[in-house]
Amino acid sequence: MQHHTSLRWLKLACLSVIGFGLLGVLATVPALSGATRFFIDLAFWPLDGAPGTPTPESSLLWAILNGIVIGWGVLLWQVTTKVYASTPDLGRTMILTSIGIWFIVDGAGSVAAGAPVNALMNITFLLLFYIPLWRPARQVEA
Repeated sequence: MQHHTSLRWLKLACLSVIGFGLLGVLATVPALSGATRFFIDLAFWPLDGAPGTPTPESSLLWAILNGIVIGWGVLLWQVTTKVYASTPDLGRTMILTSIGIWFIVDGAGSVAAGAPVNALMNITFLLLFYIPLWRPARQVEA
C-alpha cells in the first residue's frame, strides 16, 4: 500500500476509535443509553433485551473508559500524523504494538466476562489498523 493511502486509512481508523468513544460517553446520559444497551446485548449474545437501565456505577465506568478510548484515539491520530507520516517504520511499530496489546487484553477479558462476541467484534477495529500497516508503506517517487 502506498504511504499516502495508508495515512488516509489510518486517519479514518483513528476517527472510528474516537467516534466509538464519543458514543460511549453519550451513553452515560440515561436518555441516550439505548445504543449502549444494544451493544451490551449484542456482546452477551443472543439478543434478548436483557441489559437493564445503567446504574450510576456502570455509567461512571463507561464515562471513564470511553474517555480513555477517546484519548487513545487522539494519541493514535497524533502518532499517525506526526510520527508515521515522517518516520513510517517507527510509527508502524508504535501503532501495531498498541493495537495488538489492546486486542489481546480486550479479547481475553471479553471471553472471561462471558462476552466472546465482543472479542469477535474487536476484529473490525484490529483490521482498520492492521490492513494499512500489514506491510511497510511504499513511498512514491516524486
